[in-house]
Amino acid sequence: MIRRDMLAGGALAAAGVGLAAGLLPGASAQPAPAPSPAAPPPAAPSPTAPVRAADLLRNPAKDKLRRGEVVVSMSVRLVRSMEIAQIAASSGFDSLYVEMQHSTFTEEQISNICQAALGAGITAMVRVPSIRPEHVGRVLDGGALGIIAPEIETVEEVRQVVAAARFPPWGNRSAPGGQLFPLRYRSFPTAETYAAINDATMVVVMLENTAALERVEEIAAVEGLDMLFIGTSDLTNSMGLVGQPDHPRVRDAFARTIEACRRHGKHVGIGGLAARPDLIAQYLKMGARFVSSGTDLTFLLGAAAARAKQIRDIAV
Repeated sequence: MIRRDMLAGGALAAAGVGLAAGLLPGASAQPAPAPSPAAPPPAAPSPTAPVRAADLLRNPAKDKLRRGEVVVSMSVRLVRSMEIAQIAASSGFDSLYVEMQHSTFTEEQISNICQAALGAGITAMVRVPSIRPEHVGRVLDGGALGIIAPEIETVEEVRQVVAAARFPPWGNRSAPGGQLFPLRYRSFPTAETYAAINDATMVVVMLENTAALERVEEIAAVEGLDMLFIGTSDLTNSMGLVGQPDHPRVRDAFARTIEACRRHGKHVGIGGLAARPDLIAQYLKMGARFVSSGTDLTFLLGAAAARAKQIRDIAV
């Protein structure tokens, strides 16, 4: 049973998300993808043991995925200030991702939100506007624990994303210096720093067009990739199925992606289905484990509209 005890029920119900505790019976019993190739969480250091880089940095969402648990995420399009990170954590979310592709956020605003998320104990990622290293590296240097790369079509593009997001030996992310915010500006040997950051960083690519779907097996096999995130809205557009998320071809696309990711030890994310909890439940039971449940703007509009109606419906 999926625990969402702290979930902000009124706002989510008004927004049509429906991710409440009883929605997904038996989801935890479904087979989870094989774990990503990474070291297990470190043991708690003794009071006299020297602090290691890995002791200071964990990615809560990535750890849940490794355990086969469901990660509930929200996207941030409206709120520019760091308070949204604590609001998301207090509402019961495991993760948020800042929408840089479809918004006008500045890099400073994104960094503030990502750093606040670290303090709040949830995972902040950024959907970057492109896979250029200057976009990928800058948001990671600013405190994000993952990037989401949109509009991917080829295996080579996936390799470029991995290379830009990971330090050697998995990639060629530019060295930012020995002291980083996620490590509390403490200095560690370079190899230790790279290993800790690589292990905590999530590299996610969007599967949202037929070109990527045709190559899903090859894409899922790319080393250093953590998750394929299905953007259902854009995928249905690409398939000529506008507004038909429940079409059998869309279900087949999810099934193919989930099976490919299971074979290669990758995770699967669900996007674009916030208004269809029935489909979310179906794909979680099939093996997906990351859910994008809506945006801050959607939640605000839904809750505000529900409250206005509640007052207007009072008989006087």
